[in-house]
Amino acid sequence: MENQLVKSTEERTFQYQDSLPSLPVPSLEESLKKYLESVKPFANEEEYKKTEAIVQKFQNGIGKTLQQKLLERAKEKRNWLEEWWLNVAYLDVRIPSQLNVNFAGPASHTEHYWPPKEGTQLERGSINLWHNLIYWQLLRKEKVAVHKVGNTPLDMNQFRMLFSTCKVPGITRDSIMSYFRTESEGCCPSHIAVLCRGRVFVFDGILEGSLITPPEILSTENAAVKILAQVFDAHMCASVSDYTQERTGGAREYLIHLNPDNLTMLEKIQSSLLVFSLEDDSPHVTPEDYSQVTAKILTGDPTVRWGDKSYNLISFSNGVFGCNCDEILHLAWDMLNLGPNLVKSLIQTTTEVWWLSKKSKVALIGEEGRVVDVQHAPFDAMVMVNISHYVDQKIIETEGRWKGSEKVRDIPLPEELVFTVDEKVLNDINQAKAQYLKQASDLQIVVYAFTPFGKKLTKKVMLHPDTPGCCYETAMTRYFYHGRTETMRSCTVEAVRWCQSMQDPSSTILEQQHKMLQAFAKHNKLMKDCSAGKGFDRHLLGLLLTAKEEGLPVPELFTDPLFSRSGGGGNFVLSTSLVGYLRVQGVVAPMVHNGYGFFYHIRDDRFVVACAAWKSCPETDAEKLVQLIFRAFHDMMRLVNPAHL
Repeated sequence: MENQLVKSTEERTFQYQDSLPSLPVPSLEESLKKYLESVKPFANEEEYKKTEAIVQKFQNGIGKTLQQKLLERAKEKRNWLEEWWLNVAYLDVRIPSQLNVNFAGPASHTEHYWPPKEGTQLERGSINLWHNLIYWQLLRKEKVAVHKVGNTPLDMNQFRMLFSTCKVPGITRDSIMSYFRTESEGCCPSHIAVLCRGRVFVFDGILEGSLITPPEILSTENAAVKILAQVFDAHMCASVSDYTQERTGGAREYLIHLNPDNLTMLEKIQSSLLVFSLEDDSPHVTPEDYSQVTAKILTGDPTVRWGDKSYNLISFSNGVFGCNCDEILHLAWDMLNLGPNLVKSLIQTTTEVWWLSKKSKVALIGEEGRVVDVQHAPFDAMVMVNISHYVDQKIIETEGRWKGSEKVRDIPLPEELVFTVDEKVLNDINQAKAQYLKQASDLQIVVYAFTPFGKKLTKKVMLHPDTPGCCYETAMTRYFYHGRTETMRSCTVEAVRWCQSMQDPSSTILEQQHKMLQAFAKHNKLMKDCSAGKGFDRHLLGLLLTAKEEGLPVPELFTDPLFSRSGGGGNFVLSTSLVGYLRVQGVVAPMVHNGYGFFYHIRDDRFVVACAAWKSCPETDAEKLVQLIFRAFHDMMRLVNPAHL
């Protein structure tokens, strides 16, 4: 990533899209074999034999028919999964975006040139927005470097969805509106939406054919603040769009029906490059503790968020920044009639294991945890990681200051969007805000840095920095056309044996080390298969959806209790994600009430972890889980290099 930001190159950002290979359909036999291996840690001998018989019956029977149908689909579509993935896993989900779906993370500018300081919000905001505009311009010109592994280009399609993209609520299915175009494709919107104290303003990022400068952006911000000082009863209609109890699109349609001008204003927000949110809070933050600022970015003022936008840039009163983005967190297996316990599911995931002691027994916490390419609706997290790192590097290069001309051209005043509302809309807004605030107050978020060691030491002792603790690496499928991610289940038999050895007083360090390395080797083998398009979770989903489209009953494989117990359908407790190896961090709410949302990133000298849990659940405690994981880091390193601890 460090070498794949933005550079002068003859290559164009999207030039390899048409030459990428199609997404392959894995072998049915191999996928079922891997599935059986994945359920072993969750079954006794009798249960495993029963599941083995179910799998064999599926392979010799209906599975063959479904596989053939899937192969036929793959002949007609370069990515047989893409349409299903977008609709079933994302657009069909009928829950509010905020908290339930969105991903949030703080910027790391506080660690260098922009420490928290009151009175800097607008000035820093103007510089931050300008760097975002430069990145947008580079993307329009296709000068964002193509991501590659070695000399092999990866799919870059998701970068089209970063700017001017928004999810629009529908009655039974949402839609994605993307207004972005490259320069060679034509014109596209260039305005920015600003949300502050329940008010909405828009201004254009281009004046007389060139980008407006930070001083000009600051002038526009100050003009909006002056308007805000006027007495005016504003009502933030983002609440109607995002927070209604059931996402049916009814509130939005009513707002449009009330006055056609409301649709025009909604479309201005939808098509804006991004939403710039001005918060009045001043959250605490240090390089070792990002807890409060991260919580504010995820659970802050609902009147200055547009949860369906692909990119909300959050600015606080003390000059601290972060982003809040539309993200896929739920896979609607319940729509496929897989039972009441499978209502929610994470999209790109892996099973994670820690040796957590509970009543003198090993408690295996299994979860399809999301990969470094966290599944956002229109794009995965690596897109947001890329632009966040770009802006951070530019702030460092310029020492956090604007070093250009202070001249301000005759900038048009920002346009305020004033919606027409009635009592019903006001009631919907109040109910939505109350629902949001109640849920937000129940969320516990802890974000700490583990500083005894980091990537440098783990690599020195010949371990991949993302392997310790049975974590996972990115299982991406971006080698293929419109490829995104694949599930890599790391709760293997080898991982369980290692965890059990860590709890066994009679086990020697050599035995524990041997089992740990076996678990790592198995983990890395599975990761390699997933990245090569040979994972099995997406394949099983494709077979299931094929049965649904053909009007066939749900195969027994998917209703088998061991399917859900092993992670199928998202029946998990711990949802995790490696965000990357840069100064970019994030967090999501737990997907189940008795679960955790766990994100982390790895630097040379530290691991930074973010954990979320619901306060109302007596079984979970984010603070305790983070401390247990820090202890696990020490235990792991003790096995390979005790001299460093």
